Amino acid sequence: MCLSYLHSHMCCQGNSLPDVSYHLVQNGHNSSIKQTYLSDGVAWPCFCCLDVYLLPCICGWISKWEIQLSGPDFEGFFIQARDADDLDSPAVGSFVLVDRRHSQLLTCGRTMNSAVSHTSKAKKKVVKVYWIAPGVAPKRVRFLATVVKKYKTFWVKIPGPDVSQPNAPFSTTPLYTTSEAVSTSHSVSYLTKPFNASGCGNTKFCLRNPSNCDPESASCFFLSFRQEKRSVVIEMSGASEGYLAFALSYDQWMGDDDAYLCINKDHHVSVSTAYLKGRSPPVLDSKNALEDVSWRLADGVLQCSFRRNISLPTYKGRFNMNVSYYIFLADGEASEGGPIYKHHRQPLITNGMYNVTGIPQDIGGSRSPRLIKAHGALMFVAWISTVSIGVVVARFFKPVWSHSFLFGKEIWFQVHRMLMLTTIMLTSFSFVLPFIYRGGWSKQAGFHPYLGCTVMALTIFQPLMAGFRPSPHAPRRQLFNWFHWSIGTTARILAVVTMFLGMDLPALDLPDPWDTYTMIGFVAWHVGTDALLEIHSYYLIRKVELIEDDRVQILQSLTSAEAEGNLFKQIVLTIYICGNIIFLVAFLAAINQV
Repeated sequence: MCLSYLHSHMCCQGNSLPDVSYHLVQNGHNSSIKQTYLSDGVAWPCFCCLDVYLLPCICGWISKWEIQLSGPDFEGFFIQARDADDLDSPAVGSFVLVDRRHSQLLTCGRTMNSAVSHTSKAKKKVVKVYWIAPGVAPKRVRFLATVVKKYKTFWVKIPGPDVSQPNAPFSTTPLYTTSEAVSTSHSVSYLTKPFNASGCGNTKFCLRNPSNCDPESASCFFLSFRQEKRSVVIEMSGASEGYLAFALSYDQWMGDDDAYLCINKDHHVSVSTAYLKGRSPPVLDSKNALEDVSWRLADGVLQCSFRRNISLPTYKGRFNMNVSYYIFLADGEASEGGPIYKHHRQPLITNGMYNVTGIPQDIGGSRSPRLIKAHGALMFVAWISTVSIGVVVARFFKPVWSHSFLFGKEIWFQVHRMLMLTTIMLTSFSFVLPFIYRGGWSKQAGFHPYLGCTVMALTIFQPLMAGFRPSPHAPRRQLFNWFHWSIGTTARILAVVTMFLGMDLPALDLPDPWDTYTMIGFVAWHVGTDALLEIHSYYLIRKVELIEDDRVQILQSLTSAEAEGNLFKQIVLTIYICGNIIFLVAFLAAINQV
């Protein structure tokens, strides 16, 4: 075991960035390197220091650096690491937060967590983060900082010190053999490269999200099982700052499950087993039944591998692996000490039960339960298509189809009534699905269920009120029309707001920011069509009034004007329905993919 300490220091003071010296000191060696940097940059009328420490660690390919930016009060900051020999190259390495209240991780280019920035404009004097060197790092790395003193006063790409990874030999010494929660006599080693999908469906059982993704990609969540005689080798990887976990379950509900967790504890990975009881946080087992544990942390991706016997009769809570189960795959955050937080998004759950030691398969899964998918899909059909088209028909097509009848009623009225009744049925059926899935009220869905209940109430009230509609010439008909329009409009507005909120709930969580922009596009499409038809109706009324005032060829002109107006409305309606269907198909396709 080799412990090292390395410190790099750069400050700027006065009216310009001066010559700066910094020293690199490694324990056990009387070596120091002195380098200078002459600034040709922007004057800096403040005092600021950028310190870089290589913390005491087990020397191997892993380097953990502490980055500290300090100075007088400043509001914002941005820190990156670049190849010192090519500062225009992409950011390298990944950051880990120390204080989540004042700093946040950013993804620059294709490297996750490759930059760190502020979360608010609250004044700060010191910012501290950790930086993890990538598996393949440049010879020298330079840290660049941008500091914002006030909104219009800031400095960009302030150069920090150059640092390099210590040239220590690779060590296979166990990281640790005991912890507060887990004790094991098995050694821990380090993975030297990412997992790959070779053998998936042939020699090993694989679960991937997205389907058929490359485990070497930071966007791929990967879980594989490979049987070797009486044991199973398990590989798990994915983008995670805190932990990755999978569980074997007899159903698609959390609770009474056999769980396996890879937890990032201060940039070292602990691999543990746990038995899940209900929705309570997992309690890690005191005895670890896992062997050949190895792990890797690089570029924001957590990977771990371990072996366990197919049957573990002496370990309570460990399921036999030659039986079919539903498979859960989850990720989330962990605190600096190791305790994990609830996953911030819905776990990946297989659609069926699988025997991971049986015939090898290469499958995907879904992070959204089928009932929730059905709920979202039906609501989109109801409130994007049927209700929107029904409102447009009733509002603008009375004069177009006033002399055409279907089953004794005007066509526009029959179409409107059919579409609205369809909306009521779809909404009512969809409304009960989340209650069936949750087994009651959802306490973690924010305002979405409250607004949904309001929309459901207005949806039921509309046809009840329509049943007491006065005759066309009754004195109260105008009052009815006003109430009918206002309640319907309120329901549609609340429905759109409810869909906006529901799209980002963990149980569905459509892709961001695509879902928001697409919903905004639909709203703009509907409002634009509505405004176009409204302007056209106003123009047509004005044209008819002018013809009546002229008193020349009144009947012929009126008929011609009405014909032109009707044709225009029908063309607009056709285009609107086509666009409406495109938006609907886009949302349904997105739901199918999650």
